[in-house]
Amino acid sequence: MRPFEQLDFYASDDLFTEEERMVRDTVRAFVSEQVLPLITEHYRAGKFPKQLIAPMGELGLFGANLQGYDCAGMNNIAYGLIMQELERGDSGLRSFVSVQGALCMYPIYAFGSEAQKQKYLPGMAKGDIIGCFGLTEADFGSNPGGMITRAEKKGDKYILNGEKMWISNGTQADIAIIWAKLDDKVRGFIVDTKSDGYKAVEIKGKLSLRASDTAELFFDNVEVPAENLLPEVEGLKGPLSCLSQARYGIAWGGLGAAIGCFDEALNYAKSRIQFDRPIAGFQLVQNKLTWMATEITKAQLLIHRLGVLKDQGKIKPHQISMAKMNNVKVGLECARKTRDILGGSGILDEYSCMRHMCNLESVYTYEGTHDIHKLIVGHALTGIPAYAQYQPV
Repeated sequence: MRPFEQLDFYASDDLFTEEERMVRDTVRAFVSEQVLPLITEHYRAGKFPKQLIAPMGELGLFGANLQGYDCAGMNNIAYGLIMQELERGDSGLRSFVSVQGALCMYPIYAFGSEAQKQKYLPGMAKGDIIGCFGLTEADFGSNPGGMITRAEKKGDKYILNGEKMWISNGTQADIAIIWAKLDDKVRGFIVDTKSDGYKAVEIKGKLSLRASDTAELFFDNVEVPAENLLPEVEGLKGPLSCLSQARYGIAWGGLGAAIGCFDEALNYAKSRIQFDRPIAGFQLVQNKLTWMATEITKAQLLIHRLGVLKDQGKIKPHQISMAKMNNVKVGLECARKTRDILGGSGILDEYSCMRHMCNLESVYTYEGTHDIHKLIVGHALTGIPAYAQYQPV
């Protein structure tokens, strides 16, 4: 396989430390050597490549930006570069690592008791314990506060009833971080997926994220021990803060898909001969490549600055929204333009652009739709929430 060469038009590599580049290059090699040779087969079959979990645990990719508890303790730029390289391989792989770290390990780390942290985080960091995150419901996506899943306190237990939809890692998870209403306040629970009344059903028929495990969860009087309540948070700020962690990684991931597609487009255009010359020599193809290179370069500078702000503790949710919104859109458009440059070959799964395109259609929507992120940015700019509750007339 030809070595991957990342577009670096503005020498943005100079912005990274030696350690950050080392992390990126290690994960880049892992993706090139262990992910890309098998991802097409798993995408065709609609199966997550479980054989990659242990190697990713050994590389310290799970909860990589958390401190202690056998986590790697990397800074947020190094963590972002991990997400970039994983999504260059496949969105489903990045989603797995993002859910494990940002949506499952992070809430335990940020809101859990010390006993909960000691019990779960070391095993999750190794990949021995897999988690999923249950917030979205079939009727409540962009409006999670309307959730109908309920918890009721009974003695030394909580009784959980309800459903969750579009849950990554859902059928293979050992524990689930479930958000439910308890006395009309949103609370988080660590739920053992082997509990009686807990059921995970694979969602079939996906034309996107086919190499990802996606499930619907059902809770029928599931008993959750009182010690499994996350004690340090209540209200939507809990799950929304987790989503901010995940969206940050997604913004890096969108860039990863974009650079992978650009590399494919550029090399194909330079080798594909039509009218006795490489198609890279034609104006319309150069126009597409230039658009891609410009947007990727802007996205690189945007996401690096976001990482600096995160490491400085200055990051704001609306800044994350802008980066997630922008970089996923750039990734999706780069996938589309790559497919265009490749012509008929672009629909074949020996190339990655069509797989990235299909995957990014989901990434464009999940963890805050593209339009919802526009409204978050608009709220920050104007001070007026356009998603205020609708009042029927």
